[in-house]
Amino acid sequence: MGIDAPDLELKLVRRSTGVELTLLPLQGMWTEEQYLKLTDQTNHLIEFTDGYLEGLTMPTRSHQRIVAHLYGLFAAFLRLAGGEVLFAPLRLQVRPGKQREPDLLLVLDRDDPRSQDRFWLGADLVVEVVSADDPERDTVEKVADYAEARIPEYWIVNPIDETITVLVMAGTTYTAHGIFGRGETATSRLLGGLAVDVSATFDTR
Repeated sequence: MGIDAPDLELKLVRRSTGVELTLLPLQGMWTEEQYLKLTDQTNHLIEFTDGYLEGLTMPTRSHQRIVAHLYGLFAAFLRLAGGEVLFAPLRLQVRPGKQREPDLLLVLDRDDPRSQDRFWLGADLVVEVVSADDPERDTVEKVADYAEARIPEYWIVNPIDETITVLVMAGTTYTAHGIFGRGETATSRLLGGLAVDVSATFDTR
């Protein structure tokens, strides 16, 4: 979910002191460490690309219900396999200078050194639930982002057309493992045996 920076007046409010800092004039000048320090201290959902902050819209109830449903399925599957799945807000470094916050991100080994405490340096699978306000962010822009990060598998969960698209890496780009609709079961190439009922996923809203 996202809003172009020019349309968003990013502010950091310190209620205890009454200080309000407008962040927009600093666009293009942020360092990654400044971004990390900022997002350590605010509950705003913010992503980062080469000096620019990208504010995200607040998740809706239906969005969160879908994320919670999928989290439960992935967590149950990984509990036996020894992996770990976590949920936003948690930063994922695509590369130095670019940070994203997937709705879900997982590693097959919970001791994977990429899954650091402050932000992750990679993941084996990420999930984004498409937001109606900016569908191309998750269906186009983040396809390129997660391919750049060499994430082996990317799930696009789209409430608009009620499909789950599972993309897998083929060289340096993604190819479709499958596009699953109502009445079908979404599967994973990475997580053999995982089965996600598409209808149940969207009915959870």
